[in-house]
Amino acid sequence: MIYRWMRCTTRLMDLIVEVERSYRVATQARRFEMVERKGLGHPDTICDLVADSICVELAKQYMREYGQIMHFNIDKALLAAGEAENRFGGGTVKRPMHLIIGDRATFNSLDVDGIVRGKARQWFHENLRHVRDEHLCIEPILGSASAELRSLFAVASSPSSIPSNDTSALVGYAPSTLLEQVVRETELFINSAEFKDEFPEAGEDVKVMGFRYDESIDLTIAIAFVDAYVESEGHYFARKRDMLHAIDEHIRDRFDIKHLSIEINTLDREGKGIEGLYLTVLGTSADSSDSGQVGRGNRANGLISLMRPAGSESHAGKNPLSHIGKVYAALCFEIAEDLHTMLDEESAEVTVWMYNRIGKPVGEPMAVVVEVTEDAACVDASSIRSIVGEHLNRMDEVYKRLIDGALRLGY
Repeated sequence: MIYRWMRCTTRLMDLIVEVERSYRVATQARRFEMVERKGLGHPDTICDLVADSICVELAKQYMREYGQIMHFNIDKALLAAGEAENRFGGGTVKRPMHLIIGDRATFNSLDVDGIVRGKARQWFHENLRHVRDEHLCIEPILGSASAELRSLFAVASSPSSIPSNDTSALVGYAPSTLLEQVVRETELFINSAEFKDEFPEAGEDVKVMGFRYDESIDLTIAIAFVDAYVESEGHYFARKRDMLHAIDEHIRDRFDIKHLSIEINTLDREGKGIEGLYLTVLGTSADSSDSGQVGRGNRANGLISLMRPAGSESHAGKNPLSHIGKVYAALCFEIAEDLHTMLDEESAEVTVWMYNRIGKPVGEPMAVVVEVTEDAACVDASSIRSIVGEHLNRMDEVYKRLIDGALRLGY
């Protein structure tokens, strides 16, 4: 495919803001599309969300202890699957899951390892209803930050002037397509209190893969069943049919979809007994069959949209002040949403890229590139530049929401 561009480059102080009008087809207008979402109890999502919850707590503790956030990154984590034996009516965990949390932190007098262990265990208690302390081993492996990286925080006069501790490019886009909305809503519904009340068999480990071809949407869903609530093979398949009906009804009530097809746990085989069923003891495949890793979960907007551009960094576990892999991931999506609202044209698609290099202030990206599809009747480069500038001037608000945990990425 040949791309043609209408280009306008402007400057905000030393910032390059480049506006490009693209004649490529918007994602919603393409004939096919694929979108994935890893749910709350998926091992990769667990790693991402635990790492971010530790980040929030560490930031608060640094502020309380030292009056400022220090250098740290908790973006290396591995959840090694345990071992479990499944049985109808309730199986047994034979070996616990092993969560390893790594990278760098500023220690001084702060009990960083204790904070990591406590916050990680709290996250499991609050989000995975069948996990108990004995089901999880937590091992922090954190080293001290280098003197050069520690110095980034000492030289800054304000949060936005903190030098970036990495060279990265991030991206965000708007609006969400129909398939993206459907995939997100499907996982959120399955992991809702309402669904769990009706179907306690459903664990938190959910994965939704959506495929759209023209106006037809196909959803393939993996739901880890909790064996304590499954009486027999027949009971399993009966409850799976009930779940499918409830999900189908929920999605059809909320979205106008011409053709919708849904399948759950497609590896299941009737007549094979326990070996033919997707059963877990704890509601997550991490109890025995699947490990997880930071950076393999959802993008910052909670989805893995295969037809969309992706940034060069994962957001999870990164410092909320100095790492543009987190800050720009949030900012790009927020700028794209505001620009799409300004255009006031649903069919138009906006994509925002931000780039910076290590050592440059986080609040002064090297470049911001805004791409608008031809569906937009009018592209006002000066208005786009103004909105980008407003967001950069309000970056302290983004920092605050990331530090407070009010701005939640990846889920």
